[in-house]
Amino acid sequence: MNSCFLDVHVLQTVPPSNLNRDDTGAPKSAIYGGVPRARVSSQAWKRATRTFFGEQNLLDPSELGVRTKKVVELLAGRITERDPAIPQADALKLAEAVVKEATGAKIEVPKRKSKQAEDGDPEAAPEAKYLMFLSARQIDGLAALAVEGAADIKAHLKDKENKAKAKEIASTRHSVDIALFGRMVADAADINVDAAVQVAHAISVHRAENEADYYTAVDDKNEDAETGAGMIGTVDFNSATLYRYAALGVHQLAANLGQGLRDDEPRSEPVRRAVEAFVHGFVASLPTGKINTFGNHTLPDAVVLKLRTTRPMSFVAAFEEPVTADLSGGHLREACGRLADYAADMESKYGDAETTTTWVLRVGDNTAKLADIGEEAASLPELVAAVGRAVAERLDATA
Repeated sequence: MNSCFLDVHVLQTVPPSNLNRDDTGAPKSAIYGGVPRARVSSQAWKRATRTFFGEQNLLDPSELGVRTKKVVELLAGRITERDPAIPQADALKLAEAVVKEATGAKIEVPKRKSKQAEDGDPEAAPEAKYLMFLSARQIDGLAALAVEGAADIKAHLKDKENKAKAKEIASTRHSVDIALFGRMVADAADINVDAAVQVAHAISVHRAENEADYYTAVDDKNEDAETGAGMIGTVDFNSATLYRYAALGVHQLAANLGQGLRDDEPRSEPVRRAVEAFVHGFVASLPTGKINTFGNHTLPDAVVLKLRTTRPMSFVAAFEEPVTADLSGGHLREACGRLADYAADMESKYGDAETTTTWVLRVGDNTAKLADIGEEAASLPELVAAVGRAVAERLDATA
């Protein structure tokens, strides 16, 4: 299909929190427009989105993948499920051989498990040197290949057809999360997957400074004569109205999902499901850093979606000059006004009105200035469904 992009713009207010820590334990930050901003890394929100798929049953488990160093142990479990007669130790050897052949990954027993391995402990499973991202269907396929060659796996994998089959299994039938977020395999660049989604670091629309909370904990068993705290410490936090942005290349997503699709559904169906899951997951998810400490369970105040044929377009520059609090003390009202004005100006200069569709989901009077920039959705499910239909229609029109 021709290029097709979905831009996701989100304004979300977060109270005192520490969503994403740096190496010192403080909330991440950035300088933008010459002033410090609160920041949440793209990786943190991508992880939250991917986790949300499974937690909220947005996708069937068969459409998701697993990212782990413990790929040999995972595959060995699938092998013994297929053939319970294969001992665990043998299953681990089969799994190791197949993973190496399929991905070229370096596999070895970690140092922390080396003593267990010397003692013959079958639980001392070898691991990949780096995180491996495989779909459920890829793991099933590699398990089937291992069981087929269980009698002599080395000889089985020396066969040219089986060598090619191992590579094919690892490079087709990608899960939705692999198709969306991509995959890099350091030792086998030919099975890398280009991400269909790009996620920006979320930043506050205003100046934000980190603060520190000094806390104490009392020992429940202290006697009246024992004064003082059982523990004292500090935890850093900030609060912010964040601008979040992601760009989804629908054409790249379709290409990533284009191999191994079910024969009983149109080409647009798995892409529609993936787009709907991403929109729902990205909008509603939240990184869980220090969530038990702060309980900062907020949802977006405003969401703007744009389906376009022109290149992706972030509106972060609307906040290059930091928003200042209005007379009532908040940032959201001005942020919404800035976003509405800047988006309209950018679209008039660089957009294509005939091929761009816009939807808005908003909450409260402070977001009123965004009401007229697109079709307003009454709820998140309605928004998700509308975007999914539009994507499917565009795909079907170019089929």
